Order: sequence, then structure tokens, then C-alpha cells
Amino acid sequence: MNDTRNELEALLLAFHAEEMAPEEFARRLLDAQVFLPVKDEKHAIAGFQASTRAEPLLVEDGDGNRILVLFSSPDRARDFLATFPGYGGGMLVEFAWILRRMGSGVSIAINPEQSPGFDLDPEMVAMVAALLPEEDQ
Repeated sequence: MNDTRNELEALLLAFHAEEMAPEEFARRLLDAQVFLPVKDEKHAIAGFQASTRAEPLLVEDGDGNRILVLFSSPDRARDFLATFPGYGGGMLVEFAWILRRMGSGVSIAINPEQSPGFDLDPEMVAMVAALLPEEDQ
């Protein structure tokens, strides 16, 4: 059964089915919209991020590696975020926007513990970030 909810999930399924080359997947991933869970602010309006500096959800694996957690949609995040109090908010942004703002040495997990999902280790994150076009100043 095909349980895709959006373009990102269709992209993930196509890549897992080996229907596209890794570079094509990476280029299309840059334009994909992802849900970035962010820590709720105290005394904020529900669902509204007032600060210009959002605190994304970073988890550590058993080896101490930092992983940025993303989802293909807010409803995919619901069950996972239930174990992380304070992360009730979030933003829908392009994957490229995230890459431009994150540091090096961080992995990314899209839809962790779900299908379709995808994990990018720090080297893969760097390879995808290298495909980013120059930003207009």
C-alpha cells in the first residue's frame, strides 16, 4: 500500500525503490518541504514562533553523535515528539533552508522510526549541502 502524504514522501519511496540516481535524489531533496520541530517558547501564542532563533530538536545516538530530527509532515512528527516534552511547535521549511543554517558534523533523520524515512550521516549532509546554489546577497 502506498501511504505517501506529500511530495517528499513520494521522493523518499522512489529513492528507496532505486528509481533515481543518488545525485538526482539529493538535488530534489534540496527543494523538498520538511517539518522542523522546534522547542516551544514560554508564554508564547500556541503554534506561533515569536523568536527569530528557533531551537530545533537535536538528539544523540548511543555514540554521542548529534542528529537533527525532521519530518515529512507535522502529523508524522506527532507520536515521535510525544517523548520530547516542549517540542510542540515547528516550522515548514525547505530542506535547503535548513542546510544553510546548520553546522557541520550533524546527521539528519527524516521520519525516524517510520517508513518512508531516510537518514543522512554528516558526510552525506555535506555532499547534499555542496549542491546548494549560491545565495543572492
